[in-house]
Amino acid sequence: MPDVVDLIRAKRDGGRLADPDIGWLIDAYTRGAVADEQMSALLMAICFRGLDPAELRAWTAAMISSGERLDLGAVSAPTVDKHSTGGVGDKVSLILAPLVASCGAAVPQLSGRGLGHTGGTLDKLESIPGWRADLDNAQIVAVLQATGCVICAAGPGLAPADRRLYALRDVTGTVESIPLIASSIMSKKIAEGTASLVLDVKVGSGAFMPGIEAARDLAQTMVELGNAHGVRTSALLTRMDAPLGRAAGNAVEVEESVATLRGEGPADLVEVTLALAREMLALAGVQADPAAALADGRALARYRDMIAAQGGDPDASLPAAAHSTVVRAAEAGFVRGLDARAVGVAAWRLGAGRARKEDSVSAAAGVICLAKPGERVSAGQPVLELRADDEARFGRALDALEGAVEIGPRPPQPLSPVLERIGPGL
Repeated sequence: MPDVVDLIRAKRDGGRLADPDIGWLIDAYTRGAVADEQMSALLMAICFRGLDPAELRAWTAAMISSGERLDLGAVSAPTVDKHSTGGVGDKVSLILAPLVASCGAAVPQLSGRGLGHTGGTLDKLESIPGWRADLDNAQIVAVLQATGCVICAAGPGLAPADRRLYALRDVTGTVESIPLIASSIMSKKIAEGTASLVLDVKVGSGAFMPGIEAARDLAQTMVELGNAHGVRTSALLTRMDAPLGRAAGNAVEVEESVATLRGEGPADLVEVTLALAREMLALAGVQADPAAALADGRALARYRDMIAAQGGDPDASLPAAAHSTVVRAAEAGFVRGLDARAVGVAAWRLGAGRARKEDSVSAAAGVICLAKPGERVSAGQPVLELRADDEARFGRALDALEGAVEIGPRPPQPLSPVLERIGPGL
């Protein structure tokens, strides 16, 4: 049995942790045999010193081994999942999972809740009356077999070490470490049992990684981890300087997702979704055209089946906010920029997000982007619509949007929302 203090000193001084020591440490911490203050010290040492690729593989493997693995052997279709590092207006999963399933793959999408200015997939879907996020393993497999896709919460048995470590990192200033971020994400994704995985790593003001170099480093690290653990993995870097689509919130993003599945989605949202769908299908070895499945209604039908299979009513009315107000253009011209982080913070302050994991969220609150970069506006024209259950929330939300809309005499240069791909050849 190693001495924890010796491991802390070794990493503090730039040494390498042996695989058996890492395995013992993660197991002992999960069981409560290593104190929080000791693990906190080690995490801080990792933040400064990092983990080399072999250490990171061992660290991730130990986190996976701390719990169970979801067995998807009963699912006949090839399995492929997608994970996003989070953004503003990022409702892609709601469209993507049924879209890829309608093309012949099975999508086991284990998702999370929002925190801060980034939204959570489960929060969005929980605005649908009756829909359930919490499914046991047998129910996950049953929904996958019935509809080809499931979006739900990860059960407590999957990578329980990550749950303890993440909570500790959140209160000790050790979140911003690429090895720790990568192992946190990938331990859960590998434990869920999918054969293939596509990572959507956001880049820009509204992203967790605003700089492209750090985002590329994180993507490369996660891709290598996934492939090293037998999950065929690739990543797309996508822009998050402006909100994706026009809606940021919960019910408002469900509405926009359904509109997209009907063929009425915003161009940027459709482009990112189709790019990820093509990547997922290629990794899964399925030859199909997701654009055709989106156009002919197959994806929408699969979405409705998935919602119903998880107890939801796809025809039910969604919650509507009691109050609204608008932000107007200060001058005429073209929208040259719309700061994603500012819009996300505004939606959060309106009630759509949470400051702590235990906070509740408003299903109806959010922001509608009435004008996006590249569009012409006149002076006084509404460019943002804010929705809330409580009028008192508008003041701080409007403060967050101060300077968020940039207007100029010429439109900005059009840019693809997809920046680059990282991963093995197809």
